[in-house]
Amino acid sequence: MARVLIVGAGAAGLMAAGAAVRQGHQVTVLEHTEKPGQKILVTGKGRCNVTNDCPAEEFLRHVRTNPRFLYSSLGAFPPAKTMELFEGLGVELKVERGRRVFPVSDKAEEIRQALLRYAQDADIVYDGAKKLLLEDIVPEAEPAPAAAENPRHPKKKKAGPARRCVGVRGTSGREYRADAVLVATGGVSYPTTGSTGDGYKLAQQAGHTLVEPVPSLVSLVSRDPDCKKMMGLALKNVTLTLLEDGKAIFDEQGEMLFTHFGISGPLTLSASSHLGDMKKHKYHAEIDLKPALSEEQLYDRITRDFALLANHAAQGALVKLLPSSMQPVMVARWGIDPATKANQITREQKRELVRLMKHWNVPIDARGDLAHAVITSGGVSVREVDPRTMQSKKALGLYFAGEVLDVDAYTGGYNLQIAFCTAQSFARNLDETSQSR
Repeated sequence: MARVLIVGAGAAGLMAAGAAVRQGHQVTVLEHTEKPGQKILVTGKGRCNVTNDCPAEEFLRHVRTNPRFLYSSLGAFPPAKTMELFEGLGVELKVERGRRVFPVSDKAEEIRQALLRYAQDADIVYDGAKKLLLEDIVPEAEPAPAAAENPRHPKKKKAGPARRCVGVRGTSGREYRADAVLVATGGVSYPTTGSTGDGYKLAQQAGHTLVEPVPSLVSLVSRDPDCKKMMGLALKNVTLTLLEDGKAIFDEQGEMLFTHFGISGPLTLSASSHLGDMKKHKYHAEIDLKPALSEEQLYDRITRDFALLANHAAQGALVKLLPSSMQPVMVARWGIDPATKANQITREQKRELVRLMKHWNVPIDARGDLAHAVITSGGVSVREVDPRTMQSKKALGLYFAGEVLDVDAYTGGYNLQIAFCTAQSFARNLDETSQSR
C-alpha cells in the first residue's frame, strides 16, 4: 500500500483518487476551493459531455496536441470503460449527435456527484499546494562487472532522475508526505471554478519544461460591427470555415452564435483550436448560411422567393431566407437600396446575394480570454512524462494527469476522456512505480 497525495479535486483528480483507493492505496486529495469538481459543472453547457463513444483510433484523430502520448493510457481505459464506470456509479447515459455522451438527466451535477462517490474513501483536505518537497537521490554504489568491458564500446548506463518527490507543502504551511504525488490541477481556463495554474508552478519546481498555456476551445473576437448588431443570434446547420492567410484550415457544419464581441458556439470553439500565432498570421471566418444548396440552387431559390414576394422591399424579400435579426444587416452589406422592390432586383444583385450568403465574412482579431476558454492548450511537456505511468522523468514519485499536461483535443467529450484515462493510468501503475522507488 502506498501513501498517495493528489493535488486537485477536479475531473482527473477525483478519478485518480477513486481508482487509487480501489487499488488498496491510502489517498489524500488537496483541494484549495470549497467545492470539488466545480469545472465539471460548466462542461457541455452545464450538461457535461462525459466522453465520446468512439474507438480509440478514431478518438486520437480528434486530439489536437500530442495524440501519440495517449496511445497507452487510452488503450487501457477507452471511452467504453468510462461509460461503464459511470453507469456502474448509477449514472444513466445517452449518446447524441457526433457520438457525444451525456447523462440522461442533462445535469453535470450528476457527474460531479458520481465522481465524489467514486472517491469517497479518499481523504479530501481543503488546502492548496505551494511547494513540492524534493530530495536528492543518492546513487548506489555499482558492483564491479563480471567481465571486463570493451574499452572501445563501453556500456552506458542511462541516468535516471536525480531527485525524488516526497510530498507537498500546503499554502497553510502544513507538510503532506507521500510515496506518490499526482499533480491534477487542470489549466488556467475558467478561473472562477478554481483554476489557477498552480500545477505549472509545481512542475517547474521539479525542472519541467512548460509549453506556454493559451486559451483553446474559446470564443473568437472580431471588431466587425455586424457581429454586435446580431448578438444573440444562433445559427444552426451552417458551415464555418476558418482561413489562415487565405488558406482554409478548418471546415465544419454545425451551430454558432453571434455575440457582442464576435462569434461563439460549438463551431467557433472547435475552430479556435486551429489558430496559430496571431501575430504572424491573419485569420478570418467564412460562414455558409445555406450549405445544403449549391450556388446555382440558392440562386434559383432566391429567384422563386422574390417572384412570390414581388412587391416587398429588399428586407421583406429575405423573410424566407434569413432570421429577422440578420435581414437588415444583410441588406446593408448587400449594398442595395432598402426601398428596392423584389421584382426590381437584377440578376447581378441576386448573384451578389448568393455570394454573401455562401461566404459571409467575419475577420478574426483575437482569441477570447482564458477566463472564458473551455480548456487550456499547453502545459507540462509530455516529453518529460512517462506515457504509460504518468510519472515525471525529472523526479521520481511525481506524476501528472489531465489538463495540466500539454495534451488537448477538440470539442465532443474528448478532453474529459483525456483527464479520465491519464488518471486511471497513474493509479493502475502505482504498485509498479512504488516498487521501483
